[in-house]
Amino acid sequence: MRRTLTNAVRAIALLVVTSATAAGAPPFILVGLDGKTFFDPAGGRNGPNGHDSVGILDVSDEARPRLVHTLPLDNSVYGPPTNLGITPNGRLGLVASSVLMRQEGTAWYAQPDDRLHVIDLAAVPPRLVETVKVGRQPSGIAIDRSGGLALVANREGRSVTVLTIAGTTVRTVATIDVGDEAAAVAFAPDGRRAFVAKNKAAKLGVLSIDGTQVRSETGLDLPVGPGVYGLAVTPDGAVALTGNNGLEPSDGHADTVSVIRADGTRPVVIDHLGIGDTPEALAIAPDGRHAAVSVVRGASAPHGSPGYTPNGAVALLSIAPDGQVRRVAEAPAGAVTQGIVFSPSGDYVYVGNYVDRTLGVYRVVGDTLTDTGHRVTLPGQPASLGGR
Repeated sequence: MRRTLTNAVRAIALLVVTSATAAGAPPFILVGLDGKTFFDPAGGRNGPNGHDSVGILDVSDEARPRLVHTLPLDNSVYGPPTNLGITPNGRLGLVASSVLMRQEGTAWYAQPDDRLHVIDLAAVPPRLVETVKVGRQPSGIAIDRSGGLALVANREGRSVTVLTIAGTTVRTVATIDVGDEAAAVAFAPDGRRAFVAKNKAAKLGVLSIDGTQVRSETGLDLPVGPGVYGLAVTPDGAVALTGNNGLEPSDGHADTVSVIRADGTRPVVIDHLGIGDTPEALAIAPDGRHAAVSVVRGASAPHGSPGYTPNGAVALLSIAPDGQVRRVAEAPAGAVTQGIVFSPSGDYVYVGNYVDRTLGVYRVVGDTLTDTGHRVTLPGQPASLGGR
């Protein structure tokens, strides 16, 4: 398959991202900090609500991000680590609250939430503008290139909520039934199509978009892999990638990343790459040449289980001009890796280590991936990461 994005256009796309930063947009990424779910040696455990927050990280110095502000806002590790994002102009942050906990006796159980927090990142300090209702258990968020339209994938609601963005005002337009649990969503660059990860159905759905009118094209569903969570599309729209966690995450068995030719009238799965146990999240670099995957391995399993491993990993994939995707590098990471995101230049990758309460910083040079050794200590467990 031929990619339509030439090296010159790649450079222009990266220049646009760099220019937006230079124009004064805050160089921030968001990290969702879950304070109610824990991975102990005996396994997962829930606790009471009221301890979550959203951290705002300044990445002006990409090699050494720093936490500049936190807001006490509900969010969750339940569902994929894709529940937040920043508008292309850097003005707003959107953060979904997927679940809250309810107490039964001495135990706490997750129940679906339906809220989306809107943060004004241009305010000093950043502040919550409003909280709007979306679908049940909102999990993945995508914002189009214009910054005027957002989609939220709702797992329990089996739907995608459509929202408009104007200044600091975010409004729900419609909620579209997609027939299956929806864990993540991603726009094609032209804004006329989006993809939705149908978690338990092991499918990637296709949405057609005309203005604010969104339609689920169920006849175009693609077979990817069970437990599909991670989802990203290259800047030229030619390739989409999904991370498939398997039927039972952290079970010791290898899982996959699916490669989709995404720019045809009928998208097609063209490859599946072995990636290791539980590829929790993935991100594509601003120039579209690489993808990075956070691999949990068995770090979220009870320590006595046969699939347990103490640490996860970060895998680097190369995306060739002809659309071929290869695994080219790997580096060790902390316990229960969750969200992953590239720096604005694409020279660095950040991964959240949930149990360790740190953000790991990795350097990308060509097809090499190096752990810089720098860790940002966080005031909570990093469940998700998102940028522009």
